Amino acid sequence: MDHDNADSQTQVLTPKQLEAIRRFNTCTIADAIECFNVRLSNEGFTCPGLSLVTGPDERILGYAGTFRVKSSDPPVTGGRFAERTDWWSTIERLPRPRIAVFQKLHEDAGEGACIGEVHGAILKAFGCDGVITDCSVRDVPGLRKLGLTVFAKSVMVSQSFMHILDFGTPIEIFGLTVRPGDLLYADCHGVLAIPIGIAAELPEVAKRISRQDRSIIDLCQAPDFSPKKLLKTLRENKQCS
Repeated sequence: MDHDNADSQTQVLTPKQLEAIRRFNTCTIADAIECFNVRLSNEGFTCPGLSLVTGPDERILGYAGTFRVKSSDPPVTGGRFAERTDWWSTIERLPRPRIAVFQKLHEDAGEGACIGEVHGAILKAFGCDGVITDCSVRDVPGLRKLGLTVFAKSVMVSQSFMHILDFGTPIEIFGLTVRPGDLLYADCHGVLAIPIGIAAELPEVAKRISRQDRSIIDLCQAPDFSPKKLLKTLRENKQCS
């Protein structure tokens, strides 16, 4: 279990570098990542199924604190979520901003919400700007009031027997492997893992891609549009050139 695997070697971006990434949506940042050829184009993001439950236009960018949870059976040891304190020091070793990421380890039968207003307040106090989970959540108005951005599979009434099995280890949600300290970016399109080694370079590439995309869109909407002009623009605007 344990719990001392938070990556002490996590590279940390400056607030200015983080804000530069936030200026673009996840789709444009994903396109920018492809230009560096650091992973396959079908890797590094979540499959469909997550919902942004706290607001349609919200975004979160931060370093992942990971948890595995279960709610279909009572905890054997350790107690409920709010009774556990052993994860506090692990998440505090992560740089800020932080995102709490929860993977469920149970079948849908007996499922409960992994986060509500009380648990959300605790996570917020430990520097988490948001939550990403393949579990359900509850107390959505309260979570929104706390200023948490929450991505979840669904919403429901009860927490059932929800408890933490372990934390600070690699997990997987909706096809995305998340390791402690990974830099994650999430908006209405889903969750994207950003390779930290190229993160600082992404905004400049994203800016160029956005400019090229805009030129194509503007041409398609222009009164003097023609297939010949479109072909010329497409040839000139190679995203990764």
